[in-house]
Amino acid sequence: MFQQAVTFEKTLRPLSIMELYTDTYYIQRIQKGDTACFACLLDKYSRPVHSLILKVVQNREDAEELAQDVFMKVFRNLDKFKGDSSFSTWVYRIAYNTAISATRKKKYEFLALEETWIQHVSEEEVAELMGRAGSSEQINRLEKALLQLSPEERALILLFYMEQKTVEEIMKITDLSLSNVKTRLHRTRKKLFVLLKEMERTAYE
Repeated sequence: MFQQAVTFEKTLRPLSIMELYTDTYYIQRIQKGDTACFACLLDKYSRPVHSLILKVVQNREDAEELAQDVFMKVFRNLDKFKGDSSFSTWVYRIAYNTAISATRKKKYEFLALEETWIQHVSEEEVAELMGRAGSSEQINRLEKALLQLSPEERALILLFYMEQKTVEEIMKITDLSLSNVKTRLHRTRKKLFVLLKEMERTAYE
């Protein structure tokens, strides 16, 4: 596949070294008719997209089907990608919308916490606890806590921490306002704190 991309290189405009074999390079090749190059984009994004969807929908078979659906949408709509955001952000937006739409078609139960519990948590407490998430025991608790969040809350945390997306990128992925993303992340971090502290408390009882 990689050799095929090199073979057709002379048929396209000259590319700079920075563009060579980047997302831009492969997108241009596909738009010119070399659809085999889509395998390169698939290879790059299939694992993180599948991982995100799986953690949102919490069902492996559903995640497999949804991930395939995402890349079908990416392929069919590639001509609509105008470069207003990074290609990565554009792909994650399709993945996010596909996963969240799927969860809305099913009944997912998640924990509702008293608002007063969340309000009394400080950012310093959250930062200190999240900074200790390196041990296997803490990671295990974090995974369990994530399961008790709503799909939207879980997606925000995963995009911010696991995929290391900026608040601005998450805004484009989720179609939320910048202030809304910040507010939801702020609240969800505190919710995770409450859940993790409760797990710690019960572990020592």
